[in-house]
Amino acid sequence: MQLTSSAFQSGGNIPKQFTCEGNDTSPQLAWSDVPSGTKSLALIVHDPDAPRAGGFYHWVAYNIPATSSGIQENAQKQSELRGGGTQGRNDFGNSGYGGPCPPSGTHRYFFRLYALDTDLKMNSGATAKDVEKAMQGHILGQAELMGKYQKSSQRAA
Repeated sequence: MQLTSSAFQSGGNIPKQFTCEGNDTSPQLAWSDVPSGTKSLALIVHDPDAPRAGGFYHWVAYNIPATSSGIQENAQKQSELRGGGTQGRNDFGNSGYGGPCPPSGTHRYFFRLYALDTDLKMNSGATAKDVEKAMQGHILGQAELMGKYQKSSQRAA
């Protein structure tokens, strides 16, 4: 499986517009080569460099149709994704995407897409930990895209 974005290259810097210093909109994502037998997809965006145990989860989406090929830029911050799928609750306590906002230094943001052999039986508002637990034993494939960000101001979250 491949996961890409028109907003940034893997290992590159995430543009300011997709962060707390910009519009805090989600970047465009595209994927390809989804394994056969995939019933749904899940997306988790995680900052392992956050100064808290377990890092910080910025986006959780699941039950994305296996036939989809991506998520458009600026996904709405509500429980349902346009085109299908459910958005869970990020560590900001909200549905949808919450952009990078590191308190200090450069942080890494891992966008991970999972191909699953089932739909997850979960209500909207599930956390990343809920989704990770429900995915166990159902992952057919995985793709990763990593971007970096360092704030230019002192705003923290």
